[in-house]
Amino acid sequence: MSESAATADSTARLQHLIITVFGRYVRAHGGVIQVSDLIRMLAALGADAPGVRSAVSRLKRRGVLVSVRSGGAAAYRLADSLEGVFSAGDHRIFEERRAEPSDPWLLASFSVPERERPLRHQLRKLLQRLGFGQISGGLWIAPGLIADETRTALRRAELDRYVELFLGDRVSRDDPAEAVGRWWDLPALEPLYRGFVDGFGPLVSRELSDREAFAAHVGAITQWRRLTYLDPGIPLQYLPDGWVGVEAERLFSALHRRLEPAAERFVSTVLS
Repeated sequence: MSESAATADSTARLQHLIITVFGRYVRAHGGVIQVSDLIRMLAALGADAPGVRSAVSRLKRRGVLVSVRSGGAAAYRLADSLEGVFSAGDHRIFEERRAEPSDPWLLASFSVPERERPLRHQLRKLLQRLGFGQISGGLWIAPGLIADETRTALRRAELDRYVELFLGDRVSRDDPAEAVGRWWDLPALEPLYRGFVDGFGPLVSRELSDREAFAAHVGAITQWRRLTYLDPGIPLQYLPDGWVGVEAERLFSALHRRLEPAAERFVSTVLS
């Protein structure tokens, strides 16, 4: 990897970590944080002040963060329009949600006029981000448990008028597990789950300071968030035997229970 590519990757990672800090901690502590306090928090994750300021500026330009004043100092909060996104993310990340075979499937069928062709790419990207699998060009599928989240996301993106959503059962005779393997790229997902288990597994039994627990918790949430949007809760019965995602789900739940109290103490100390 070139130096410029490595720098870009590091900057993107720092932005993801900052989003996690705002989503999990700043929202729970009044919604606003001074830049100096944010820098202190991110230092626990190895970030320096210039890097944090640069990443925050990028997030501001993207419309994720809004600059304000707090106690006479520069501060930031999340954009109001993103509260629904973060609320939906809380459900994805912190609630155990996996569909059963008896649950309905959610189908999304879209049609975009030729004159608005660029919106097709935008629609596909949104459905992929939500975790949909693709049956055919304009027909996508997901477990029905994300129906409300999908409706909200489409409405927020002003794309709902191009999409018809259906909840129903699959009546095809072929093996549903084989169909799931066509709709989702499971071989690409498996090593991501394995990487999470290998990277965070040792932390379950390790003694950590409050500062270290905060760093570990933010890192785990940031990586887990990506996985929950790649796998939207596909029924376990349709996944390969010994699916590593189950181990990863249990690990994240254990990490969250163990790390959150100490991480919260660290945050409260910084913000006091």
